[in-house]
Amino acid sequence: MKVIPKVFPDTIRSATHVVLATHVNPDGDALGSLLGFADILQGLGKKVFAYLEEPVSSMYDFLPNCSIAQFDTDALQDFVQQAGSENTVTIALDSGDAERLGIAKDILLSNSPFLTIDHHQGHRPYGDELWLESECSSTGEMVYELAQQMGVELSVAAAFCLYVAIVTDTGSFRYDCTSPRTLRIAADLLEKGVRPAEVAEQVYDNYTLARLRLMELVLSTLVVHSTGRIGIISLSAAMLEESGAEPQDVEGFVNYPRSLRSVEVAAFIKETKEGSVSVSLRAKGKVDVAKIAADFNGGGHKNAAGFRFTGKSLPEVQAEVLLALQNAL
Repeated sequence: MKVIPKVFPDTIRSATHVVLATHVNPDGDALGSLLGFADILQGLGKKVFAYLEEPVSSMYDFLPNCSIAQFDTDALQDFVQQAGSENTVTIALDSGDAERLGIAKDILLSNSPFLTIDHHQGHRPYGDELWLESECSSTGEMVYELAQQMGVELSVAAAFCLYVAIVTDTGSFRYDCTSPRTLRIAADLLEKGVRPAEVAEQVYDNYTLARLRLMELVLSTLVVHSTGRIGIISLSAAMLEESGAEPQDVEGFVNYPRSLRSVEVAAFIKETKEGSVSVSLRAKGKVDVAKIAADFNGGGHKNAAGFRFTGKSLPEVQAEVLLALQNAL
């Protein structure tokens, strides 16, 4: 079991109200951690405001307790004001830097105490207290450890959410971040009633037709460089519109160029509706993509990282990212 800073369980125990938040465009780890932790806190008798910038995407609306997520920043402020600052703790989950908290960043950070729980190697500290475990497979694994330390018996719903968090961030236990402890935690979650076949079906056999159409468009952009060691795919805003898909539908696309036998580092370059361009990197060799991301003010892990550009076009970012990857090789 991880050594958890004492301030975390102590602060949570003393609070009557808890605000939970995670990063924008949340993935399985972010959502599973948020909803699983909300269930745990409610079991402790806490009143919980689980904040998300947007409704849960169709990819993850199978998660238990999705209905508790709230999206109204006015309601968020009312929750804190009615509870009183001395009774409320705000906790950010799986968000590597404050900017990723989205439009509610300033509202969330104005609350104190503000705790942060994260596992990203390139984390940029914010808030009052940070618990960072870059060796953990996922934030879901960290939430499990916190619940264990606090003596909480997980419900089936909480166990399901945390299992989804761990499965998605480990690539179904395929990535280097999978440790013996990760597998022991997963086994315990199964013993609490989680069925792995059900999770696999919901996570991997739950696509919309729009997502598949978008996948077709994105895979058509695949290019390889450096004698096959680099694979890059791209997404334009026009592709999203043509396919009818949502931004969240691209989750996991970066793993397709990574799956090529010769590829050591893969990039997925995405143009957003807001006009920025984000980059997701994946590696399976000696390349440390977290170091590459750090050069662009991003972050992540050795084999998975990302960053974002503003004020640059998609072709400009493609050229800049390719050069950085070639230099890294």
